[in-house]
Amino acid sequence: MSRLVLGIDFGTDSVRCVAVDAVSGKELAAAAEEYPRWKAQLYCNSAEGRYRQHPLDYIESLEKCIRRTLGAAGDVSKEVEGISFDTTASTPVLTDRDGTPLALLEEYKDNPDAMFILWKDHTAIAEADRINEVAHSQETDYTSFSGGTYSCEWAWAKMLHCLKSSPGMKKDAWSWVEHGDWIAALLTGNTRPEAMARSRCLAGHKAMWNEKWGGLPPEGFFHEVDPLLDIFSGRLFKDTVTCDKGAGRLSGEWAERLGLPEGIAVGVGAIDCHVGAVGAGITPGTIVKVMGTSTCDIAIGTCEEVGDRLIKGICGQVDGSVVPGKIGFEAGQAAFGDIYAWFSRFTGKSIQELTEQAQELPLAEDAPLSLDWMNGRRTPDADPRVKGLISGLTLGTTPAMVFRSLVEATAFGSRAISERFVSEGIPVREIIAVGGISRKSPYVMQVMADVLGTPIKVLESDNACALGAAMFASVVAGSHPDVETAQRHMPPGFCATYTPDSARHAFYDARYARYRALAKAGQV
Repeated sequence: MSRLVLGIDFGTDSVRCVAVDAVSGKELAAAAEEYPRWKAQLYCNSAEGRYRQHPLDYIESLEKCIRRTLGAAGDVSKEVEGISFDTTASTPVLTDRDGTPLALLEEYKDNPDAMFILWKDHTAIAEADRINEVAHSQETDYTSFSGGTYSCEWAWAKMLHCLKSSPGMKKDAWSWVEHGDWIAALLTGNTRPEAMARSRCLAGHKAMWNEKWGGLPPEGFFHEVDPLLDIFSGRLFKDTVTCDKGAGRLSGEWAERLGLPEGIAVGVGAIDCHVGAVGAGITPGTIVKVMGTSTCDIAIGTCEEVGDRLIKGICGQVDGSVVPGKIGFEAGQAAFGDIYAWFSRFTGKSIQELTEQAQELPLAEDAPLSLDWMNGRRTPDADPRVKGLISGLTLGTTPAMVFRSLVEATAFGSRAISERFVSEGIPVREIIAVGGISRKSPYVMQVMADVLGTPIKVLESDNACALGAAMFASVVAGSHPDVETAQRHMPPGFCATYTPDSARHAFYDARYARYRALAKAGQV
């Protein structure tokens, strides 16, 4: 007997859905739907680092995507028992007292500050600086479980920036919510900010929530950051839930809109890369690299392994944020595939053409050397102000030479993350790669393996994040008792392994030392 679940992955450009048999692990169908307003580049300004998404993009694309998936799977809608989600993060929005994103109100429908602030939005640098200034001056440093630095990519900085940028919204701004929490609340009909289920994954990594200080930092802390944040007093949350728990049941309205049975289990949302790591089969000692426009590097550890240690310079460590009962760690690079796409546009050459030419080049010590901070540095040691560099140019330098240096730079940035984990006592015994780049670019993956000196296994599925969401849906629906059991019954398998070449690894060791020196110079 099949027990069907749906996994929904809200990515940067589109939403993807997979229908999976939780018993056999077979993927019945998948579909994706682009966000129409985002595709038209509305409400964004890359020169200002502003990236906003309208809530209607999420709603309309979700409806189409689920119905397309169900149509491709056959007459199975009545067999679906559960649904769960992942989203980009931190992607928060200001809401009214009913939990409605302000952009869904007529008055603010075209105001970017009333929309979801996408993960890569960097407009809140000044606000993040202020949060860090106050946090580092107090006896309790509320950034200590966030790598010691609060990022402009995260919720509190973004919400403060929007309130300052559009002060007229203050009269209607009651609370705020992350995309992952809002979508589950919307489908269950429980959108009141004080009552909706809040994801530990989202709150712990992006909003300084921690059990050690009883939830979110105290209201006095936020008042010192800026009295504007006082409007959230008593309107947020204290408790969070891990993603093996339900947010509620699918409402009648949304059952009709999606073509699903009313009352099926709806899971709590979580960060896409964390859910993708579950879909990839993460275990302690594994780093799962979610490789796309940016990267996220996810690891887990047991409480016994981690103890009281705080891992410096990463995006956080949160109990239960990936697999319940284990400590979840997040790191990553603020730009990865985005760098290749930028250079392709800059030169007018396709990434495929650049790749074909770059992989024919011999290894050369005097080749151009680049720094991968075109969108700032996420980890190790977050700094959104640093910039990318390309050094060693001559009149004989070709686009292919520069492209190769950019590929190497993204691999060097990845190595810096792995080395930080190891130096802080988190073992790295295995690397699993998921995402579009891992499946589509053997050249990038081989350079990565040669730089890291570690074999890299590539997941078979194109839908790792959606598959992870389906695993959580299977637990919420009762098909499996826990996440580990779901992983055993629903494994995607691997399609490739990239093994490092010892000679190239030795060459890249020397190049990496020069990259580190360039990075040090680039921070001046």
